[in-house]
Amino acid sequence: MIKEGDLLWTPSADWVTNANVTAFMNWLQDTRKLKFANYGELWRWSVTELESFWGALWDYFSIEASAAPSCVLGSRKMPGAHWFPGAKLNYAQHVMRQERAGSHAIMYLSENTPLTGMDWEDLAGQVRIVATQLRRLGVKPNDRVVAYLPNIPQAIIAMLATTSIGAVWASCSPDFGSHGVLDRVAQLAPKVLFCVDGYRYGGKAFDRRGEVGEIIGALDSIEHVIHLPYLEPHNPPPPDKRVRSWETLLDHPPVPADGFQFEQLPFDHPLWILFSSGTTGLPKAIVHSHGGILLEMHKLLAFHMDIHPGERTFFFTTTGWMMWNAVASSLLVGACPVLYDGNPAYPTPDVLWKMAQDCGAAFFGASPTYVDIMNKTGIVPAARYDLSKLRAIMPAGSPVSPECTAWFYQNVKEDLWIATGSGGTDCCTGFVGGVPTLPVYAGEIQAPSLGVAAAAFNEQGEPVIDEVGELVITEPLPSMPVCFWNDPEQVRYREAYFEEFPGVWRHGDFFRINARGGCFVLGRSDATLNRQGVRIGTAEIYRALATLDEIEDALIVNLDLPHNQFFMPLFVKLSAGVELDPDLEKRITTLLRKEYTPRHVPDRIIAVPGIPATLTGKKMEVPVRKILMGLPVEKAVNRNTMANPQALDFFIHYAKSQQDYSLV
Repeated sequence: MIKEGDLLWTPSADWVTNANVTAFMNWLQDTRKLKFANYGELWRWSVTELESFWGALWDYFSIEASAAPSCVLGSRKMPGAHWFPGAKLNYAQHVMRQERAGSHAIMYLSENTPLTGMDWEDLAGQVRIVATQLRRLGVKPNDRVVAYLPNIPQAIIAMLATTSIGAVWASCSPDFGSHGVLDRVAQLAPKVLFCVDGYRYGGKAFDRRGEVGEIIGALDSIEHVIHLPYLEPHNPPPPDKRVRSWETLLDHPPVPADGFQFEQLPFDHPLWILFSSGTTGLPKAIVHSHGGILLEMHKLLAFHMDIHPGERTFFFTTTGWMMWNAVASSLLVGACPVLYDGNPAYPTPDVLWKMAQDCGAAFFGASPTYVDIMNKTGIVPAARYDLSKLRAIMPAGSPVSPECTAWFYQNVKEDLWIATGSGGTDCCTGFVGGVPTLPVYAGEIQAPSLGVAAAAFNEQGEPVIDEVGELVITEPLPSMPVCFWNDPEQVRYREAYFEEFPGVWRHGDFFRINARGGCFVLGRSDATLNRQGVRIGTAEIYRALATLDEIEDALIVNLDLPHNQFFMPLFVKLSAGVELDPDLEKRITTLLRKEYTPRHVPDRIIAVPGIPATLTGKKMEVPVRKILMGLPVEKAVNRNTMANPQALDFFIHYAKSQQDYSLV
């Protein structure tokens, strides 16, 4: 039986020697006369000597700037830290400097396209043509270019072309409905839209021409639409004079590398905009900068993902999740990103492991939910595939249990670095994550990331060890948002991160860090269950329930009621053919009491047809709690941000008809 904290893996001497972070420490000793005995010492220096650390990264990764910065950090306060003032640079220029004749830039696979490579000549050539044509169409720095594209090469090409000329990129995956897309991109008043006619998922065709028509019709700011017939090559483009095909856009002479000019931009010039889940109101449009992402991605990819030049790198994602931006950015360090568009379990549950074998992936990333699929289908990748080149796996996206960590060693490979990470769209990086020179312990994220002054704060705003608190960042990061779009006074920005602890970033996650620096992200703190003064992370409940085959999914909330009362219902979606009978209820309550405490036992267990989730798959605990507390639905949740809006109907009906608790 695997327990939290069990030692699962220790890096060999060769592994430590070959790690990128070791090379960086050696470089610091050689060039800066700075000697660190271990990662812990290096991390402490990185979060106390900010100017020295981030300045060292600038030099180590040979950041190219047409105008040099006057200093590393002009202002250290949060919010408002001013990084590398005076610098002029471009993110895409640093990607394109990796161009190498005769080598693959990316590889890609979809449900109807075999694993295929695109060489650098093709990728870079298309980027330069698209960028040049965007300029001819009147796209200027700071104009917004948005995309409704799947995880395919054209998405990366369009992003690099957009950012190379100083325009601002934003994307939604085509599984978003038109309302979900418009809630996001309409805030930006975009000038250009890249779109597809549809996509395939799980063997089914999803025609999105209707959604595309609605999006174009609702965006008065759109001047140009670039249409890619991806689902059916012969589908005609939308009947709109603003529309031209991807093929037409590319039908121009090659643009030589030495004849293309990358727009030179301030360090904090907007690069791309990512969106929060928007469970209430419109999603927040989070603006990231060229310089901040450039530095942060070099650091994340080299030191916390340990990606080396030429390695094939994969993470299952869509263009609507920040991990797509991270995968695309692996080009910065000379890696070859592997793109997959489709259902991760189609046509067979092991399709991604076959892909990992066939492309020779060194790095593989997926969510813990994917491990659940493997468990339920009995897939043992080690028994089926040659994964000899695979060095590292990153489970991310939700809390990772000890059992999930151990599964990889039991079913994939014994000598494997599990680089569990956790961070956020907000900074487009990991706050805590993998360190290839440290051991791996079950259920534990190895350490805070370099430069990230992560801590757990109690309610008094004091750092605590081995206690659950709020995840906070006490020092600024270059990749913290420049701003929220359409928030000129930074009112929403301050409310989102700096209201509870002035001058300190509060991320909104329940967090614990142990004496050796191991980290545990335990679910959203705003969904915390407060039982008799004891705070419980919802992830603990879900981890226990995941061991029961009868339960497909679950959601738990705690209602703080008048007269110091509370009510904690557990909603469960049962597996096919299963009924919620007294025996199953007893097994659930016994399990929670045994694994944790009596406080973890719900007051009532209720079977539901579905668990409400955002488009990115996050359980909507807070909106459900608000509905059960009597808040009008339209104020509690924006249905357009949901993957399954019909799942709310049960909770609305229950709130109106229940006899379990009183709000008076």
